[in-house]
Amino acid sequence: MQTASAPADRATDLASSVLLTMRQMGVVALPRNYEIFYEALSGSNHELSLEVVGLSKRPTQDDLDRIARKYFDTSGDSQAVEHARETLAKELEEIASILRKERSHVEKFGRVLDQTAEGLNGRLVSKDLLQKIVEVMSVATTSTIDHGKQVANALTDKSNELETVKSKLEEYKRLANTDPLTQLLNRRAFDREIADIYNSNRGILFKALILADIDRFKEINDRFGHPVGDKVLQSIADIFRSSIRADMFVARTGGEEFALIVDGASEEATFEIADRIRMLIEQTPFVNPQTNASYGSVTISMGICMASEAESPEDLYSKCDRTLYRSKMTGRNRVTRFSTLSERAGKSWMLYRKD
Repeated sequence: MQTASAPADRATDLASSVLLTMRQMGVVALPRNYEIFYEALSGSNHELSLEVVGLSKRPTQDDLDRIARKYFDTSGDSQAVEHARETLAKELEEIASILRKERSHVEKFGRVLDQTAEGLNGRLVSKDLLQKIVEVMSVATTSTIDHGKQVANALTDKSNELETVKSKLEEYKRLANTDPLTQLLNRRAFDREIADIYNSNRGILFKALILADIDRFKEINDRFGHPVGDKVLQSIADIFRSSIRADMFVARTGGEEFALIVDGASEEATFEIADRIRMLIEQTPFVNPQTNASYGSVTISMGICMASEAESPEDLYSKCDRTLYRSKMTGRNRVTRFSTLSERAGKSWMLYRKD
């Protein structure tokens, strides 16, 4: 007979296996790398597992990025960005061509002026000669003015086209950083945000990471189906969004995991933010809107680590991840702080100075 703690034990064992395997292979503890090895060791993606098995004993980050692009990235986004870049390059080349033609036309007009000046220099000017000069200058000036108008119109058109391309690029960038299911930021955006923490003393001293994982989410999918699981993810994303400041970073980092980066708050204040979200999720009824059938209670486990407790983005994520799984292991539906763990390092980042 399976005990109630068996699922938690399996989750903890799997997390430990992921961390151990990554350490043995010398893999940097980036969030995306965690996702690759978690999927591989859980056996949920057979093809991905085979690719991971086929890696060398010391895989390069390029090898891992290739796997990530194949199984996790949305190729359409990158193709759209590349197409927009090509369009932008084409438009800029056309502008350069217009300007080269304008330069050629202006140089031609300059030569007409020079030739006219040379023709007038040191010679008596007859009425017939002046008439010819006026005719030549009139034609050349009219042509230059007309050409200038054409160039101005062409540049205006190209400017409008470039604005359109710029808008598309901004939209592609937004889509590339957005989780399509929940409309939260995604792992790509999270990787950049967590890396930025260690670019300044302020980031290290005044930021914290919260990792959250829905409890028994696989059971929800198995019992009610993936469409219901997706609705649960969307509802929890809405709770995150409505429970924090608009400028606070929140992302869905993969599967049933979410991440918040809190700025300018103490550990106690960070804990209160996390615990408030945890309680809101626990108290929210998850029901079928058509039938009013209840999907049961949904809870979430969380881990907190202050940036000052870690030495790098990878170390911060790793420590917060271990704290999250401590919440899982000790009963779920709770928030655990890294500072309360016996494995906590004794380093004080108040002495930190950025080189």
